[in-house]
Amino acid sequence: MALFSKKDKVTLDLQSISTLISEGCILDGNIKAPAYVRIDGQITGDVIVDEGLILGEKGSILGNIITKEMVVYGVVNGDIQTNSLEIKASGKVTGEIRTQTLQVENGAIYNGSLSMTQNNKPVQQSKLNGNPAPKVLEA
Repeated sequence: MALFSKKDKVTLDLQSISTLISEGCILDGNIKAPAYVRIDGQITGDVIVDEGLILGEKGSILGNIITKEMVVYGVVNGDIQTNSLEIKASGKVTGEIRTQTLQVENGAIYNGSLSMTQNNKPVQQSKLNGNPAPKVLEA
């Protein structure tokens, strides 16, 4: 399960969602959000979320993702950079994953390359769309 502090264990699914992109919404462009985001619609563009991201079963992202923690129930076509990643049974990910922790349920689909860092080392942001991005992830 995802950890948000050393004292309290709270899963991403139980966090208060500050941004919701509902089923049927289609967004062409990049998203940057400071807190917790749930996406049940379709996104074409890069997604940067400072805290956590839930991609619902009907959700899809065509673009790169940077966040601290992520749960994938839907479809991702792009690179994921996160400290903690869970791919649920309905999840499908195609692209490079860079993470500290990874959980994959039976039935999930993943095609791509995986690189994992040691615990307590922050994941550095890489280039998105050819532009250097500032570091936003902290351990």
